[in-house]
Amino acid sequence: MSTGADTTGADATGADATGPDDTVATIALPAFGAGSVDVPWAVNAFDDAVDRDTSWLPHSHPTHELLWNERGASRVTVDNRIWTVTPSVGVWIPAGVLHSASTTAGTWYRATHFDVRRVSPLAERPVSIEITPLLKMVLLRLADEALSAESRSIAEAMALDVLTPSGRELVVAVPASPWLRPIVQALQANPGDRRLLDDWAQELGATPRTITRAFQRETGLAFGQWVSVLRACHAIEMLAGGSDPEDVAAHVGYATVSAFGAAFKRATGVTPSAFRVSVPR
Repeated sequence: MSTGADTTGADATGADATGPDDTVATIALPAFGAGSVDVPWAVNAFDDAVDRDTSWLPHSHPTHELLWNERGASRVTVDNRIWTVTPSVGVWIPAGVLHSASTTAGTWYRATHFDVRRVSPLAERPVSIEITPLLKMVLLRLADEALSAESRSIAEAMALDVLTPSGRELVVAVPASPWLRPIVQALQANPGDRRLLDDWAQELGATPRTITRAFQRETGLAFGQWVSVLRACHAIEMLAGGSDPEDVAAHVGYATVSAFGAAFKRATGVTPSAFRVSVPR
């Protein structure tokens, strides 16, 4: 997920196809193998503020990539897992891992790339990264093209020292079973859908226990837990976009802000205020 013009391929320029109303952009980027392109740096930063809803088709980089946002929220999809990216929680994508992404108009995202020959992967699979004030400061410093070689080397070492996986992952695993698709599609389209497990069991002609076991097997979560995480990720996107907590709570299916806050904390370990931003009106 990046569209810079770096000819090394770490930020290869993509083909931008817009919708008929020019409000949606779809970007195609190449798929590189890990380390398949030599880069002249250890760490390289790129950022862009999108003025349209934007989707990046499946692609991969020759470098490790850290995605995080200066403003707004994004989604990154790898296989059946969808990460939510915000100003406070990013995602580390190892080199060569195929991924797609999407974000809404007004989002300002940042992509920091790490050379595979000089930087070991944090993990073999994508993981969430907490963007602490210290890490953000160092990453922004590395984005300064006027930085001297000595200062850049110091900043790179500091970034690698404080870059660690987060204890809280904003990720939803999507079940692959076709017979669970009606549940998944309905809740992705409307996270405020209040149908309960018994309701879905009746609609699908299955027992509640069968549905619970299927969700547990495919996502690692019971049905109710999965719904809470899905709702929390939708809520984070709205909060990061500046929506009022009352509107967010109603949109994701809670009658009161307090009920929303309690469910949100159970799902994420933090309160909604951790992701709320103020938007000038």
